[in-house]
Amino acid sequence: MNEPAAEQVREEVRAWLAEHWDPDLSLTEWRRRLVSSGWGCPTWPAEWFGKGFSEALGEVVQAEFRRAGAVGVASSGVRMLAAATLLEHGSEAQKAALLPRILTGEDTWCQLFSEPGSGSDLAGLTTRAQLDGDTWIVNGQKVWTTSAHHAQYGMLLARTDWDVPKHRGLSFFVLEIEQPGVEVRPLRQMNGHASFNEVFMTDARVPRDMLVGKQGGGWQVALTTLAHERRQADGMRNWGRAERGEGRVYRELREEQARVMEPYKWYPQRAGRVDLILPVARTSGRLADPVVRQEIGRALMLERASQWTARRARAARELGQPPGPEGSLGKLAASVVARAAARAHAAAAGPDALLAGPDAPAEGMVAEVLLSVPAISIAGGTDQIQRNIIAERVLGLPKEPRDDVDVPFRDVRRNPSSV
Repeated sequence: MNEPAAEQVREEVRAWLAEHWDPDLSLTEWRRRLVSSGWGCPTWPAEWFGKGFSEALGEVVQAEFRRAGAVGVASSGVRMLAAATLLEHGSEAQKAALLPRILTGEDTWCQLFSEPGSGSDLAGLTTRAQLDGDTWIVNGQKVWTTSAHHAQYGMLLARTDWDVPKHRGLSFFVLEIEQPGVEVRPLRQMNGHASFNEVFMTDARVPRDMLVGKQGGGWQVALTTLAHERRQADGMRNWGRAERGEGRVYRELREEQARVMEPYKWYPQRAGRVDLILPVARTSGRLADPVVRQEIGRALMLERASQWTARRARAARELGQPPGPEGSLGKLAASVVARAAARAHAAAAGPDALLAGPDAPAEGMVAEVLLSVPAISIAGGTDQIQRNIIAERVLGLPKEPRDDVDVPFRDVRRNPSSV
């Protein structure tokens, strides 16, 4: 691919921002300018609201946006996973209709994959989609669905054929959430937050043209979504944010972030908050304790190793490589780091680690860490699933014996509650 030089790109984006950037525009109006210009997603294909640049040139553009204090496209939450999936598998009509509103922030998305009886074994899901004329009729239940309570669309994985092996009977849809057949119920977590939802679909309707990819090809489409999720390929999450600026676009951006990122505000605690370990140990007076120091050292060491793995993933992206083993390695490493951090927090804070409120260690943040860390070993694929992926796809080890792969799904034994 013949690309322009970095300096040429830098000059072009500077000139475009000088002419078009206006913080007094509405957030949506500004983002529509970005979408039509291609500068909002420069690494996307030129025919789909981008410039076709490499990741390296995308970094050049991003740097110029930061220099100008310009706001970027909407990229928080699940929406960029939807965008990445649609870019690879969506029809031209789907891309034209859905991608611009993802980037402007007019639409919020959620991911309708996991079910009460099908979490780690995602291909065992039992939500049904049956074609009735030009409409798919959907019945079933999803769970652990972040942001479903304010989403306009959901990426839905449902079963369309029970007479083939389970992976071949799935199809991928775009489901409109705000319709009579969809009910969203929040789930309260043990850490006090309510980020997730149950979603019940009773004769929910999906237009025939909202099937993504081919009927029966949903597993391959879902793998794209999961690969990007594990690798955090929506790397524009912090793109062009300038929350402290003055003007309408900044005010509306702050409002958007408060609304969209509300379900994620406990995620730093889920990751272990390694940054708080030393301050907590100093405050408690346990920093000189040799056992506490061992736990702290182990957590810091593991975090640094995990950062190096993340840099490998980022380097692969910049080279234009598809998502690789770094995603699963990084996901598993994050779980190890979080658990080590939780142990270090508990050792550093002592009995006070379980206290909540402003007088507790780190104003109760340590207790929230201890309650939140178990989630990281489950969300996005359990640690056991990540180990299987690494063993089979990275190390080339033999697959586990299975009795549910080459038989019709209706003959597969499953949880009675998921029939």
